[in-house]
Amino acid sequence: MKTEFAYVFPTIRGIQAKREFYVSMVPLRLLPKVFSYNEEGEVPPQLRVQRDLNKSRLPSMVRYVLDNPDSYIFSAITASIDSDVKFEPFGDSFQGSSAVGLKTGLLHVPMSARFIINDGQHRRAAISEALNENPDLGDESIAVVFFLDTGLERCQQMFADLNGHAVRTSKAINILFDHREKNGKIAKSLAFDCVAFKNMVEMDRSTLAARSRKLFTLSSIYSATKELLADNKDLSIEASQELASTFWLAVSDQFPEWKMAVDGTISAAEVRKDFIYVHGIGLHAIGRTGRALIKAKKGWESKLKHLKDIDWARDNTKVWEGRAMIGGKLSKSDTNVTLTSNVIKHKLGLDLSPEEERVEKNFRRG
Repeated sequence: MKTEFAYVFPTIRGIQAKREFYVSMVPLRLLPKVFSYNEEGEVPPQLRVQRDLNKSRLPSMVRYVLDNPDSYIFSAITASIDSDVKFEPFGDSFQGSSAVGLKTGLLHVPMSARFIINDGQHRRAAISEALNENPDLGDESIAVVFFLDTGLERCQQMFADLNGHAVRTSKAINILFDHREKNGKIAKSLAFDCVAFKNMVEMDRSTLAARSRKLFTLSSIYSATKELLADNKDLSIEASQELASTFWLAVSDQFPEWKMAVDGTISAAEVRKDFIYVHGIGLHAIGRTGRALIKAKKGWESKLKHLKDIDWARDNTKVWEGRAMIGGKLSKSDTNVTLTSNVIKHKLGLDLSPEEERVEKNFRRG
């Protein structure tokens, strides 16, 4: 080593694609110091080795760490080292047919070396900001995978490979597996325990196949119920669950086909094919109307009976085209939710908000 001073990382050395790489644990307090991000000036696209830092993502990531100090989790950061390194193994560790090429030891990296983050710069930035508010996090650590930098093209290819093959999980899976978020807990309790939804909810996917035996998706129940309870955020989770369950049971009582599908008298696919109210757009619009009903506080349960006075048939294009449907296809945009809920509010005798009035006027002009 030409440099007298060096970073020394306890590591495991492995082989991937015939190249050496190293895995280490780095204390969080060292992360911002060792893995800096160059924000000075603009780098031409062809010379970049990572995407620009999206600072709008950081507040939620920082809040996640600070709000969950006993349960947060971050995956490993991947970085390239643009310098010669020296690996000093510990004896014959990890030798054997089941671990060919693996060794533990110390990785010596010159302090003049530059570390380029190929994957994880937002994690690094979030950890740096979280440390400002909670320095005790500095004693914890994160896994870092080190590759040896072999030039700009290799670094760019590493970024493309690491990020290009990631598969985004569905909204339904995120709701199902998240045990922290209040609205997700309420949606799951409805799906599992509310008679109106029990055994009728697709839990894994955010869309339903044409012949699916399910009537709703977990993500549609989540969105509709979140809208329903938007003005009651101070309620406990138990009170919120009870209110939501009472509301959706009262709603289901207004739709014979909904109850028949739950009872197995008719197929769920048949109901979805013929009626709008079981789809995400219909459920969300009903939830938005329910929000206004509950806010009014006076006999909201009895007013739900007027849901039966609406022709919810998908072939009722005179009412739904341009509102719940665009060119015959259901649309879940916020404007379409508003236009659909406007129809429901009119039937239930509810006033439109100024924003809903504006959207309605634009629709009628167009």
